[in-house]
Amino acid sequence: MLDIKFIRENPEIVRADLRKRGRTADTRLVDELLEKDRQVRSLKVETDELRRRRNSIAREINEARKAGEDCRTLLLEASQLPGKIKEKESAVETLSQDIRSILMLLPNILHESVPVGKDDSENVEVRRVGTPRSFDFPLKNHGELASEKGWADFERAARAAGAGFYYLKGNLVLLDLALQRFAIDLLTRKGFIPVIPPYMMNRSSYEGVTDLADFENVMYKIEDDDAYLIATSEHPLCAMYQDEIFEERDLPLRLCGVSPCFRREIGSHGLDTKGLFRVHQFHKVEQFVFCRPEDSWEIHEELLDHAEEVYRLLGLPYRVVSICTGDIGTVAAKKYDIEVWMPREQVYREVVSCSNCTSYQAVRLRIRVRDPRDFESKRYVHTLNSTAVATSRTIRAILENYQEHDGRVAVPDVLKPYMNGMAYL
Repeated sequence: MLDIKFIRENPEIVRADLRKRGRTADTRLVDELLEKDRQVRSLKVETDELRRRRNSIAREINEARKAGEDCRTLLLEASQLPGKIKEKESAVETLSQDIRSILMLLPNILHESVPVGKDDSENVEVRRVGTPRSFDFPLKNHGELASEKGWADFERAARAAGAGFYYLKGNLVLLDLALQRFAIDLLTRKGFIPVIPPYMMNRSSYEGVTDLADFENVMYKIEDDDAYLIATSEHPLCAMYQDEIFEERDLPLRLCGVSPCFRREIGSHGLDTKGLFRVHQFHKVEQFVFCRPEDSWEIHEELLDHAEEVYRLLGLPYRVVSICTGDIGTVAAKKYDIEVWMPREQVYREVVSCSNCTSYQAVRLRIRVRDPRDFESKRYVHTLNSTAVATSRTIRAILENYQEHDGRVAVPDVLKPYMNGMAYL
């Protein structure tokens, strides 16, 4: 969320950002927030005055008693002070909860380079890399091909777990693991620390890293427990350092998350209903970085470069798009997607999301960095995340782009060492 101090000092920036996002009606939240903030600060001043009076009146009563004076008026006032203090503290607590609720609704401030647009149809293409292959035979649906070859079983998975799940078998298991290890090795060479995070998180930690609406739309809740299955390793990696203070010498901290991901969302028709593109569970290798605020925009481009390197080495044609204001969501200040060419549909489909969340998550989770020149001075870190590889979508891309007329699928050269030298699936 945004720092209340920033909103106090820059309310028009926040209002302008809401209008840029097409959320003009929500500018009222800024006014409501500032009024409640004014009330809280006023009540705190009044409460401090009452506490000072409580301390001073005790001395006045003692002095009056020593002097033999009537102190009934002072005693009456003293008896009323605790109730008045408690009443104001209660009002502060209620208003503070209201303020946090409003802060959780306000989105991050967008970078000036984010394109303005109403929805994903107005995202802006940045570049295309690679030339889509021409096929002189009809391509098979990746799900049907995987089923025919015994590499996946969707029907039995649906009976066992429901639509949107799958059994991976044989060579596709090896391919899934090869993609993970390839991405891990690439990132560790660049200084990332591999991390397998918890696969569940409690609600308070989850509220620190994502839009609250995701709890209803995306997350799986563990009944009778304060636990949610993770939608991406980005979330537990970010929550890993909640309430902690970094030293500048320890930043940037680059983490490589390796985990399954669990999501309630699923495609409703076409290739998504029997296949690997949009499913309830998949494996992902994720880039995550904590850094100083002044370094985050350069690191954002670095994370995108790493993700592009993965797909460039895999030999998959792709394009980079800059996500527009109407599609970017609440948490990111700027986001790129990488979309890989899917030849059977003749379209590019998203496989990577690369975001700079600036201090938005850090404010929620109270993650700061100490100023080395002033031990008492601290500021919020910036957090960034990017997919390195999401295996299920990438497997689909490989099954289509590397498909041969006889139904074989060539293994990308860069994965052969991880597949025991296998040239074809």
